[in-house]
Amino acid sequence: MNRVLLLLASFGAVAVSAGKWHHPRGHPVHDLFKRDTTLPAVGSAAWIAQYPTNINTTTVPAAWMTAYTNAKNAGLIPDIAPATLVNGNPTYATGIDPGSPTICSSTVQCRINGTTTQLWDAPSGTIGVAFDDGPLPPSTILYPFLKQNNQGATHFFIGSNILGNPDIFSQCLADPLQDIAVHTWTHPYMTTQTDEQLLLELGLTMQIIHDSTNGRVPAYWRPPFGDSDVRVVAIAYYVFHLTTVIWNNDSNDWQIGEPGGENFTDASVTASLTGWLNGPKTPGLFILEHELSNDTVNCFINTYPLHASNGWISKSIPDVLDHAWYLNSQNSTAPVVALDVAASPAPIPTPVAPTTPAAPVVSASVSAAATGGASKPASNSTNGAASSVFISSAALLGAVLFSLALW
Repeated sequence: MNRVLLLLASFGAVAVSAGKWHHPRGHPVHDLFKRDTTLPAVGSAAWIAQYPTNINTTTVPAAWMTAYTNAKNAGLIPDIAPATLVNGNPTYATGIDPGSPTICSSTVQCRINGTTTQLWDAPSGTIGVAFDDGPLPPSTILYPFLKQNNQGATHFFIGSNILGNPDIFSQCLADPLQDIAVHTWTHPYMTTQTDEQLLLELGLTMQIIHDSTNGRVPAYWRPPFGDSDVRVVAIAYYVFHLTTVIWNNDSNDWQIGEPGGENFTDASVTASLTGWLNGPKTPGLFILEHELSNDTVNCFINTYPLHASNGWISKSIPDVLDHAWYLNSQNSTAPVVALDVAASPAPIPTPVAPTTPAAPVVSASVSAAATGGASKPASNSTNGAASSVFISSAALLGAVLFSLALW
């Protein structure tokens, strides 16, 4: 037992002195964290069978419920009744102000202050490139373009879309520059969900990503329609260690071709994107864009050259923050520390300095719209500084030592 503890202590000391959060693959400590390699292949019948066909009849796994109960008992999750949808808008009970600090609904552009659980802005001079609602058929146009330009991006994926489009999902996974994040399982207004429903929407999406990426656990999520409040953000953060990402500019690309969206066209969306890309660099940009239709993808492709020509540093959201993509791995190719969904602690690897992007490659425009899910504007505000979650990797070592001591 003492030898094991000494080995782990040595591992921690060397890692710190080397300025890295992990040892090379050949180091003996990796034997302690070997993953089960028997997970079903993405898209196989066994893989599909692991996930529910109806989330409404699914029971919250015991481990997730335990993590929730512990956070609730610790006073970290507030008692707020879910909103209800009235004329398509989440609405709280009479007398409750959604913009008050006790609710702080992002739908009314309220930013949660004094915490590191929610992001609205990128660091100055940077663009956190991201797309919502995939994977979908139009994604097959976007992914080759990103790969051709060596452009990393964060993909806020809908869990049921992953399950329904495994080949497209695998195409995204094949590019090591693409970061996979959470956009819930069924794309609901999250403030209208009960606590148990929130656990399933987030946890199931995290689980299918974990099971399909050799055990990587997502670190970021974006609420559908930009709809969150202090209860929703607290459950995401204190149960699943997820940082909530909103946006400071909405392209409204999701409205192209939609009923009631007649004022939004390829031209109007392209004009908005052009204005922001040619505009001030403080704060940096988190723009709401989608891999939802050929039109939405086309708007991104046509304005992409402005990223480089205006001197923006454009990367995935965690990369512009100099943080890890996943709770237990720096990115899609780095070593993975074994970690279950909703487990704690979550190690955060050492940041990587940003680099200047290469000149873009522009391909031909794509055509006609395709169908799919959509997001809705939460904010066009450009105030506030970027914040992010940082949890020390020393916490992981301490937990391991403690666990072994008990063992």
